[in-house]
Amino acid sequence: MRPPSDAYPFAASEPLRPPCGGVRERAGSNVRRLNMTLVVRPLTLARWGDLETIFNAKGCTVARGCWCMYYRVSGKGHLTRPSDHQRSSSKDALKCLAASDPPPGLIGYRGKTPVGWVSLGPREDFAKLAKSPVMKPVDDLPVWSVICFVVPSEYRRQGVARELLAGAVEYAAKRGVRLLEAYPVDRDASSAADASWFGSSNMFTEAGFEEVARRRPDRPVVRLQVGEG
Repeated sequence: MRPPSDAYPFAASEPLRPPCGGVRERAGSNVRRLNMTLVVRPLTLARWGDLETIFNAKGCTVARGCWCMYYRVSGKGHLTRPSDHQRSSSKDALKCLAASDPPPGLIGYRGKTPVGWVSLGPREDFAKLAKSPVMKPVDDLPVWSVICFVVPSEYRRQGVARELLAGAVEYAAKRGVRLLEAYPVDRDASSAADASWFGSSNMFTEAGFEEVARRRPDRPVVRLQVGEG
């Protein structure tokens, strides 16, 4: 396992603009670049306390239940059966991943304040996707998966998830990723409450993602070509 990389912090000095006026196309890909107000940085052990701040905030009870490990394991093991031991073990497992490369996700900062988290990485790192009826692989192409977003209640409806997604796209591009994949929820569906974790379909569409599969009426699989190839 390679040492942790912190080579890709980035931010934009321009203020966030509405999607119709704040999106720029990048040559050679389908990426629509958003003018960002957050700084988005990879999780490292040095930033572990910032992640704890996010997960321990109001509105993040579900995140504290699995510590973003649920989709990284397959079957019904000690990291998937709800219990105090499971929550503690999941937290420890994610902290171990914070020392790995690629990191298990990115933290968004407003100034020095951590305001959100996005979990992403190579699809093969998320073992549960292989057998998921909704999120199983569409093909054998190498992709990175955007799994979920965690934004405390006090920072919601402020565009934080959109900026985290934009940061994830930028980070993936800098890592040489060609395809980025996600599994959002249609906002007008009965399961729209899940959109706060998986992201809404509209948010991904505005970022340039295109639907490539749909195994359930309210759950598309979407992709974005990040790099050339």
